[in-house]
Amino acid sequence: MGIETRKIVIIGAGHVGSHCAFSLAAQGVCDEIILVDIDEAKAKANAIDLCDAVAYLPHRVKAKMGSLNDCKNADIVVVSLGVPPEANKSRLDYLGDTIKEIDTIIEPILESGFGGIFIVISNPVDVIAHYIWMKTGFPKQKVFGTGTTLDSARLRRILSDETGIDQKSIQGYCMGEHGDSQMVPWSHVYLGGKPLLDFIKENPEVYGKSNLEELTNRTANAAFDIIKGKGCTEFGIGAGLTEIVKTIFHDEKKILPASTLLEGQYGQNNVFASAPVIMGKDGIEGIVEINLTEDEKRKFSHSCEILKEYIEKSKTLQI
Repeated sequence: MGIETRKIVIIGAGHVGSHCAFSLAAQGVCDEIILVDIDEAKAKANAIDLCDAVAYLPHRVKAKMGSLNDCKNADIVVVSLGVPPEANKSRLDYLGDTIKEIDTIIEPILESGFGGIFIVISNPVDVIAHYIWMKTGFPKQKVFGTGTTLDSARLRRILSDETGIDQKSIQGYCMGEHGDSQMVPWSHVYLGGKPLLDFIKENPEVYGKSNLEELTNRTANAAFDIIKGKGCTEFGIGAGLTEIVKTIFHDEKKILPASTLLEGQYGQNNVFASAPVIMGKDGIEGIVEINLTEDEKRKFSHSCEILKEYIEKSKTLQI
């Protein structure tokens, strides 16, 4: 019986792509990582740097610079290309520039014979994931965005700072856009299985000092605080991407937030937005519908309406 190795192609070898590669290698998630970038020197340098690290990592990983033709037998293609972020711009502001880059890679990837799973990181990730799904004709479960995977981790960090409870004991998701309009279903945020709202009600002196709307805004703007300090975000998304890939490769059926096509769920259609999903070897295998309050439904709908507007705009930008 032959043993199959696991291969991932990362398109875009900048801060995000390279840190995704390192996180995948450090955790021994795959056997081969191919870095593809229009700046071949950068892709080659990052691949060599990663290979140097492997000597001190617990698993052997092959890394090299490659081309879009390498997608042919890849299990997963990670799309992380795009323009560097700026602190005074929303993610939606990058749509035109990102679409131009996406249009240069779709046809070569399809011509390579790739039949795996697309995981999209490039911003605005919800709109770009929808665009790639539309242009490739791939099954909806095999094209999705990291969406609020990272925002949800930021939410847990911020809540940990506020409550003193370790972030690994906090359960909660951001939903909707990976951007300014995202929302938090506070009715489904738990500390060790107990609703946060119950903690606030029972002990307002300790848990009720924080304004939930303010915490939502802090979570949505967390990236900009990092960008102001060092020009980019990289570690968090690298770890988040790796968590998704592990879930797929091990067919874990884990529930994670991700940006996927909604077809009636939460009352939304033909829009990619983040919601809790079940992930396994086939990609997104189901969408989990949690019961939202009327206010939460309104906020989620508002976020989806913004995304629909930009999805329509993306159609006018395509080649």
